[in-house]
Amino acid sequence: MQKASEIISYMEAHRDEAQREILLRFFKTGEGDYGEGDDFLGWRVPQTRELACAMARDYPLDEVPPLLLNRWHEVRLCGLLILVRQFERLATRRLVDNEAAIEGRDKIVSLYVVYSRQANNWDLVDLSAPKILGHWLLLPSRLEDKRQLLDRLAHSDDLWQQRMSMVCTWKPTQQGDPSWCLRYAEMHLHHQHDLMHKAVGWMLREMGKRIQMDLLRDFLRQHIDGMPRTTLRYAIEKMDAEERMMWMNYPRIRK
Repeated sequence: MQKASEIISYMEAHRDEAQREILLRFFKTGEGDYGEGDDFLGWRVPQTRELACAMARDYPLDEVPPLLLNRWHEVRLCGLLILVRQFERLATRRLVDNEAAIEGRDKIVSLYVVYSRQANNWDLVDLSAPKILGHWLLLPSRLEDKRQLLDRLAHSDDLWQQRMSMVCTWKPTQQGDPSWCLRYAEMHLHHQHDLMHKAVGWMLREMGKRIQMDLLRDFLRQHIDGMPRTTLRYAIEKMDAEERMMWMNYPRIRK
């Protein structure tokens, strides 16, 4: 299958109505919910990942946009996972400074950003942004300033682009660089949406766990006044029970 239409037809032919109903509820697709209007075929993520991995090696980039623009959630996920797989193949250690690989990675990042609004649910963002944008932050690039690109996503009016700017910091954090996490955690700290509260807390928790817990404590001391409770709960999950209780009872926290 080298065309988007073939992948779409294959996925539609293997829909699972029972699983579809479960996913419609799980991803909050009802009126007024964050996933309103999203529709599903009933594919499980491992199934979609397996298909994407099988397609990714020789799949043409110009056939990815029709997948990303498709109505079905799992088809969009398949397109995103194809981009992830292709990016990872161009980001191996021996290809880090290879000019052709740099050009290829930059093309994938550019395509990802252009169609970023199509990653319009939290799983689509979380399964793609760290492995594309986050990995790109650590690698040579010929594109615009990396901070400028992420700032543009962070300041957009789209919840999912905003979440991308936050969760992509996971990759630099894993490599010992807390600066991206700290920048976007501060930027999104007072966001109105619960999904961003969770994302910020999650990334702060990972920073404390993987780099230094005192960095997290310093951030909490500086910003705890008015910090959403959900963000705080996520951020302190790896602390011991006594310290978690201390932070949760901090007197200035807005309830």
